[in-house]
Amino acid sequence: MRYPYSDHDQQRRLPDRPKTLGLPGAVVDGRDSFDRDRARVLHSAALRRLADKTQVVGPGSGDTPRTRLTHSLEVAQIARGIGKTLGADPDLTELAGLSHDIGHPPYGHNGERALDEAAADCGGFEGNAQTLRILARLEPKVLGDGSEGASGAGAGAASAAGIAGAAPVSYGLNLTRASLDAACKYPWGPVDEHGNKRAKYSAYAEDVETLEWIREGAPEGRKCLEAQIMDWSDDVAYSVHDVEDGILSGRIDFGVLWDLVELAALAEKGARVFGGTPEELLEAADRLRAMTLISRAADFRGSMQDLAALKAMTSELVSRFVTAAVTGTRQQFGEGTPEQSPVKALGRYAADLVIPEPVQAEVTLLKSVAVLYVMDEAQHLANQQRQRERIFRVTDYLWRGGSGALDPMFSSWFDAAASDREARRVVIDQVASLTESRLERLDKRASGISAAWA
Repeated sequence: MRYPYSDHDQQRRLPDRPKTLGLPGAVVDGRDSFDRDRARVLHSAALRRLADKTQVVGPGSGDTPRTRLTHSLEVAQIARGIGKTLGADPDLTELAGLSHDIGHPPYGHNGERALDEAAADCGGFEGNAQTLRILARLEPKVLGDGSEGASGAGAGAASAAGIAGAAPVSYGLNLTRASLDAACKYPWGPVDEHGNKRAKYSAYAEDVETLEWIREGAPEGRKCLEAQIMDWSDDVAYSVHDVEDGILSGRIDFGVLWDLVELAALAEKGARVFGGTPEELLEAADRLRAMTLISRAADFRGSMQDLAALKAMTSELVSRFVTAAVTGTRQQFGEGTPEQSPVKALGRYAADLVIPEPVQAEVTLLKSVAVLYVMDEAQHLANQQRQRERIFRVTDYLWRGGSGALDPMFSSWFDAAASDREARRVVIDQVASLTESRLERLDKRASGISAAWA
């Protein structure tokens, strides 16, 4: 059971060239387009850099913290399972999970906000738009001169470059249309039809032409099923695994579910930040309190039995949230299971993922616990301010240093830039690509030069 993806879905902006280093008489590679796309993301440097980027707490916090990379691997696993069960291509949904945070800069959402300020003169910074920019432009794998391909592919790539007349043109990983669409969490540009700036979007102004190629024939403003699966898998992993991390590190005490005064404040704040209503979140807390494994986690002391119970809780919750989404979707868009035949295979725009409201509220409450308790720590807030200052200093250092301070790939784009706006975007691209360790090394150099300038 697999959704019938069309040739249009599997089209690339630049046709793949045949490989040339195979042995004579070798059996031809049997992978399909989405299998290849998944491998391209998996082997990318951009994905590897997520190992040194913050999820909720920094990569150096504790013995087993989740980084952006481990989080992405978990999202990919959850997304693959949902996709396979519904009939979407499992490699495609896994790819979407692997790549969903690939555009995140150092220090997670805190770094994203800082870079948005630093990029004010070139259109701002948005992690989801940076994801598309990396996949379709910045990750160096496939190059052309901008004139190749069909359906306007060459023009789209040149526009995505943001550098008029630059040669060669990078097509990034040159993924298929369906793969790029699956990675677009917010499939629209930075400005709405009324000219207002959107808070979330998947393409900068200079990348909109690439997004238009991706969205050719797609319903306006509607996310494909594979992207919806990725989005829900991200929420599930975020809510469950980050709570597990918080309990292990001592930052989260599940006893809050029994402290009705503190719980009411948490529900109020969670609804304001993540959506829903306080009443829905309080009802979700009632359901969670009734679960034996949740009660056990509230009394966590770190013994082997406690650790096993905590892992059982995460496994059960992931299963609860995944099966609820699959069941809700099947009830609305086709009954059955993969073991029953015939069963309707769902993919692309044949269905929307249906999340039952009570389950959505439970995930929102857990996200509130996972994020708000850690983020509100005084020490964490002070550390965030230091992180922001580092990003500002390094951005300023690279901007002042120009092409001589940038990595060679970014340096060539900086030199080819037709305006300060384009040049500034190149600097932002470089800063966003940095691991946290390298950013901090550059910050030491930038601090020394700033002192000399003073």
